[in-house]
Amino acid sequence: MLSPSQIDIIKATAPVVGAHSREITECFYPLMFRRYPAVADLFNQTHQQKGTQRQALANALVAYATHIDKLDALGSAVGLIAHKHCALNILPEHYPIVGECLMEAIGEVLGDAVTPDIADAWGAAYQQLADLLIQVEEGLYSDHAQRRGGWRGERRFVIERIEKESAVISSFYLIPTEGEENIDFTPGQYIALILDIDGQSLRRNYSLSDAPGKRSLRISVKKEANGTVSGYLHNRARPGDEVMLTAPAGNFVLPPKSEQPLVLITGGVGITPAISMLNSCVSDGRPIVFVHAAIDSQHHAFKEHIETLASQYANLKSFVIYEKPLPGDAPDATGFLNQDMLARVLPENRDANIYFLGPKPFMVCVNQLCDALAIPEDRRHHEFFGPAEELAIAAA
Repeated sequence: MLSPSQIDIIKATAPVVGAHSREITECFYPLMFRRYPAVADLFNQTHQQKGTQRQALANALVAYATHIDKLDALGSAVGLIAHKHCALNILPEHYPIVGECLMEAIGEVLGDAVTPDIADAWGAAYQQLADLLIQVEEGLYSDHAQRRGGWRGERRFVIERIEKESAVISSFYLIPTEGEENIDFTPGQYIALILDIDGQSLRRNYSLSDAPGKRSLRISVKKEANGTVSGYLHNRARPGDEVMLTAPAGNFVLPPKSEQPLVLITGGVGITPAISMLNSCVSDGRPIVFVHAAIDSQHHAFKEHIETLASQYANLKSFVIYEKPLPGDAPDATGFLNQDMLARVLPENRDANIYFLGPKPFMVCVNQLCDALAIPEDRRHHEFFGPAEELAIAAA
């Protein structure tokens, strides 16, 4: 527990740390990876190279320090971080490593400005946050293990089969090498896939793209131009190959059934968690609007599946947007999602639960359209595949 004087120190020094937060994180990660190289396997190095992971840590550091005396104001941020940590299999023994390197990075960047009292206060603040996250994460790990077919940590799976969904997306059906029980999770959640590629251990988070309660877990992966893991899956993976998975995690999940329509808005491979949600709830009668934006029909994953569901369930309405339709394509709209298109599919009173996912520019666009259409923020829900980023900005 922080003392009142330590809280005062954190609040007084938060603006200084915030002003140098990017420098601190740019010092922190190389230091930690150099001193504790095994830890590097827990991080997506692509996010490291892009700087998104460092920016996410910098933002989190500033938010925590700013609200040190009113942590309730952080809202769902703690839960979001805890779910991501569980997908990475972060354990209590990892926190002292982070604390050591973070405090050293703060000292290196700020120099003599870090007095013993300031160092003690920030050290205590870090430990308070670590204790909070460890407690929340232990609860999640326990819940994951107690679910039907659940487990803790990493578990070995085998690729049962591979199915092509579009010109760039393929689905991989994964079954555990031991145990025959069906596997439960919450629709919208993701797993971490751990692969050994040419002697290097790599992990990526992938949304589960089917309903829970089946013997297999399905992920649907887009082949990225320079993607090491996606390229391996598309070009080299075969049925029978073994992979490791962490238990399903994430709080971008299907809401309870309500009278308000569920509006799922997806772009590209962002369709994957929405398909899991759709497959799980389309039969319960709730009103659903499924909006999907793709380049054309060849890049439209699960096209036939959604059309079949829409023909079977009157509560499901599908709206398709193609940027560059091919001859014979018949989308509901062409070009890019705009305010008029979104207004067409929303109820007049705008009372709907909106879930959206896709490339960052697409998500920025959807968020801005929601602003223009006066959709309350508590009705908007989104998730990033990697570190959380800012949406309330002009596309940049």
